Amino acid sequence: MAPSTYLYFPGCKITPFLPQYDMATRAVLSAFDIRLDNTELNCCGYPVRHQDLSASVLAAARNLAIADREDLPLLTPCQCCFGNLRQAAYWLGENAELRRFVNDQLHAEGLHWHPDIPVRHLLSVLAEDIGIDSIRARVIHPLEGITVAAHYGCHALRPGHVVQLDNPLAPTIFENLIAAIGANPVDWSLRLECCGHPVWDKNPTLSLKLMARKLEDARAAGAQILATACTYCQIQFETVRAAHPVEDDTPLPARLYPQLLGLALGLPPDALGLASDDGV
Repeated sequence: MAPSTYLYFPGCKITPFLPQYDMATRAVLSAFDIRLDNTELNCCGYPVRHQDLSASVLAAARNLAIADREDLPLLTPCQCCFGNLRQAAYWLGENAELRRFVNDQLHAEGLHWHPDIPVRHLLSVLAEDIGIDSIRARVIHPLEGITVAAHYGCHALRPGHVVQLDNPLAPTIFENLIAAIGANPVDWSLRLECCGHPVWDKNPTLSLKLMARKLEDARAAGAQILATACTYCQIQFETVRAAHPVEDDTPLPARLYPQLLGLALGLPPDALGLASDDGV
């Protein structure tokens, strides 16, 4: 039986930079009677992973240990947070010395990491815990006739044996969720490529070229909408793109998947962080 309550972990970026992701996530999960508990959590550790692995793992492990203390699975809509939490759990399982260090630090707060603490990304909660059939049964405004390009993002798929969201080379979870709301998922060759956001600070020219290449490929495949389920990817395709327009012969709006799902469920646009004239 799927959990009815999760400990909610939006991460650091969503609240200040992408509040519509938070709004849409809460709205669609509430429509399926799923409760999100909130408690004070810290950064997932991703920003320092390549500077200090032990600090990164400790930050992630603390969040996992708090979820264990609350006896709730941890749910995050952020793919980078999900990926780093899964990475931390992997390295804690592989490295006894790291595990001892982390648990020694956590002990001061009465916390403890162990390998059976569940962490879920929003897509897996929707597709597996709620279920494709349950979503399809609740759709009242199917997005029929709309072609959607699923943009997976990197951190929820790779490394596949660590994050275990889906097959990293041939995933289907996102397309199945798009089809469940009546839209038509398109097959496009660059669907698994990076959006360009990770290199934005160091090489904005390359970042914009990667984004433009993806947009061009999605349009060529017939997409009318680009769907994301990643904080950083949506920031790239919405915020960065608005400030630094790329060549765009045909408009291709980026929408967060829970926004599309919410519209299909009949939820009002403003509850999903959409303006009334945004459409899909």
